[in-house]
Amino acid sequence: MLERVLLLTLLASFLIAVLLSPLFIPFLRRLKFGQSIREEGPKSHQKKSGTPTMGGIVIVLTVLVTTVFISTRFLSFSQEILLLLLVTVGFGLVGFLDDFIKVVLKRNLGLTSKQKLAGQLLIAILFYIGLIQMDFSTEIHVPATNLSIDLGWLYLPLVIVMLVGASNAVNLTDGLDGLLAGTGAIAFGAFAVLAWYAGFIDVSIFSAAIVGSVLGFLVYNAHPAKVFMGDTGSLALGGAIAAIAIMTKMEILLVLIGGVFVIETLSVIIQVISFKTRGKRVFKMSPLHHHYELSGWSEWRVVVTFWFVGMVFAVLGIYLEVWL
Repeated sequence: MLERVLLLTLLASFLIAVLLSPLFIPFLRRLKFGQSIREEGPKSHQKKSGTPTMGGIVIVLTVLVTTVFISTRFLSFSQEILLLLLVTVGFGLVGFLDDFIKVVLKRNLGLTSKQKLAGQLLIAILFYIGLIQMDFSTEIHVPATNLSIDLGWLYLPLVIVMLVGASNAVNLTDGLDGLLAGTGAIAFGAFAVLAWYAGFIDVSIFSAAIVGSVLGFLVYNAHPAKVFMGDTGSLALGGAIAAIAIMTKMEILLVLIGGVFVIETLSVIIQVISFKTRGKRVFKMSPLHHHYELSGWSEWRVVVTFWFVGMVFAVLGIYLEVWL
């Protein structure tokens, strides 16, 4: 029975996203919610200017509708689901404000870094308060071992770092057509499997809803993209995957399963440190996917390669947690 519910969740969210996207794309185009392309980015991206953005609204709405319907119809609307939706919708709203300022008010940088961080911190703290009310364990488990470490009050900064860090890391990965949608589907798929295996049925259902929604969105976001998810989608997905890792007590495993996001973030950090200390760039451009573009790879080749790397990380994560 529960296996059928999981499959139903995946299919329902996929279909909703596929059906909603064609309605939103013309709407966003009429409102002139088009993406502004940075002048310092790859020249080949300039032709994407004007492509509708803020498509992440479709992803967030799909996850919200599917999760609420499935959990109330077949399971129960648990506090775990409520907290996961809080993070997803909350981070999505922060991203929406950022996108709105960029495309409507024509401020290319959107929210200031302090404004964005304030919103992310508020949601992270609310999430932590919700965890405390559940008498949530502050222990973290080391994968492939029997070792657990109780962080006590240090669990709060860990939650903040994970939510804020993951949302920004995922946001950096959203730079090519279909890149984040594909790698996101793979990472959330891995957590859906692991959550199911560990008995976190609600979390697995939620993860499956995200997998279906991003795959449905990918139908229109694959190269050449008809719509971009924008910060509305990328921040929501980043917050969601960190919340799932916390809820399933797989905090450390997030670094492996989200390996593509980690590598993208490290490439930016390395580039900045190298340029500021040595005056030289390690990569032709960061995040890393732009480096390969400027090295002569086609956009599709970069995307498919990153999908494959993401799949390797996902399989390794499942292997460490299930078989070791």
